[in-house]
Amino acid sequence: MAILLAGLGNPGNEYARTRHNAGFRVVDSAAEKWGASWKPWQKLGEYAKVCMGGTEVYLLKPLTYMNESGRAVSSLARFYKIAPQNCVICFDEVALPVGQLRLRKSGSAGGQKGMKSVIEQLGTQDIVRLRVGIGPKPEKIDLVNFVLGKFSAADEEVLTPAIEKAVSALETYLSQGLEKAMGQIN
Repeated sequence: MAILLAGLGNPGNEYARTRHNAGFRVVDSAAEKWGASWKPWQKLGEYAKVCMGGTEVYLLKPLTYMNESGRAVSSLARFYKIAPQNCVICFDEVALPVGQLRLRKSGSAGGQKGMKSVIEQLGTQDIVRLRVGIGPKPEKIDLVNFVLGKFSAADEEVLTPAIEKAVSALETYLSQGLEKAMGQIN
């Protein structure tokens, strides 16, 4: 069996540390911890492969910009014959406070356009998702400007251990299953 762990974000240095790239940061952290190297994926993204406990794990960062993330996810999933229910999508969530994590088995996109693209491309809402809190959004700031903004130093102090916790939950998911991982972080 193979698993796909995709982190959503936007390519380019100008977006590297923005709130919208929280998903990239989770899979980057996992790749670093697991000793995985990034390689190009069909001009749609970057991927890395590791073997954990006999399971092939593909990490993916779509480079199609957030709103087209599903193109890269579906391309890699189809190529390696990974069922949608064996995909885990990591992305930012403005409705959760900075650093709060939520792991769910399925559901709607909840307004997150990258996840909406993944659902459309894979043709199902039965996709595991790991949401990383980046909120709350201040009332006077436009949503686009907020998600494309950088974290404050105080927020980084909360986010950094949350990303480590997210990677730990992904390891639990791979070794002990989704229910155990959900119990660990929800």
